[in-house]
Amino acid sequence: MLGRYINRQMMHPGIIGLFINPFFFARRGLSEGIKSLGMNIVGKTLDIGCGNKPYKSFFKSDEYIGLEIDTPENRKRKSADYFYDGNVFPFEDGTFDSIVCNQVLEHVFEPNKFLSEVARVLKKDGRVLLTVPFVWDEHEQPNDYARYSSFGLKYLIEKNHFDVVCERKINADLRVLFQLANAYIYKVLFTKSRFINVFFTFLFIFPSNLIGTLLYAIFPKNGDLYLDNIILAKKNEP
Repeated sequence: MLGRYINRQMMHPGIIGLFINPFFFARRGLSEGIKSLGMNIVGKTLDIGCGNKPYKSFFKSDEYIGLEIDTPENRKRKSADYFYDGNVFPFEDGTFDSIVCNQVLEHVFEPNKFLSEVARVLKKDGRVLLTVPFVWDEHEQPNDYARYSSFGLKYLIEKNHFDVVCERKINADLRVLFQLANAYIYKVLFTKSRFINVFFTFLFIFPSNLIGTLLYAIFPKNGDLYLDNIILAKKNEP
C-alpha cells in the first residue's frame, strides 16, 4: 500500500511529492496537462511506450492497449499488451480511435517513419495526444536523439497527416529553472541506496521544490523557456 502510494507520488505528485520527488515540477506539469485533455481520448486506445500505463485513468477509453519496444526489460515489466520491433506496429490499418504517446518521440531516430505508423493504425478523425520535452537533460542513453521546439513539433505533426487541435507549453515559467537545478542535483548526488536518496531529496530538493512552488506565481512567465510540449492532434486525410 505504501509502495503504491509512493509510486503514485512519483508520477502524479501532490503535497507529499514536494518532499520526495526530484522531478516534482516536470511530473506534476505532465500529469495536469495530460489530464486536462484526457476527455478527448476515447474508444479503443493505443498507448505507445506505455511503461506502467500511469495516465490510463485520465482517459475515456473503452479499451486500453499498451505497446512497447521488444526488450527483455519491457517484457519483464509485464505492463505492455503488445511489443514491436521499433519499426512497424503489430496492428491493422485504422485499428484505433485514439492514441497517446508520452515522452517517447525524443527517443525515436526516424520521427517521420514513426508518425506515419501512428497515422496508419489510427482511424479517420482519430485523436493523438503527444508529449515531448523541449528543455531536459540527456536520458535513457544512448537512445536519446532529439528535442523539439513548439514550431518544430507542429511542423512535424502536420507533415504527417495530422491537424493540431491544441498545443501547450508545460512549465513555461520560473519552475523550469528549479526543475533543471533539481535534475542536476539528482544526477550528481543520487546513489543506488534508496535511504541515501531520500535523505538527499529532503536535504537539497525539497527546499527547491518548496521555494519554486511559492515563487513561480509572482514572477513573469516566459513562453520561450519551458520543460515540455503537449499536443492534441486529429488525423486528416492524406
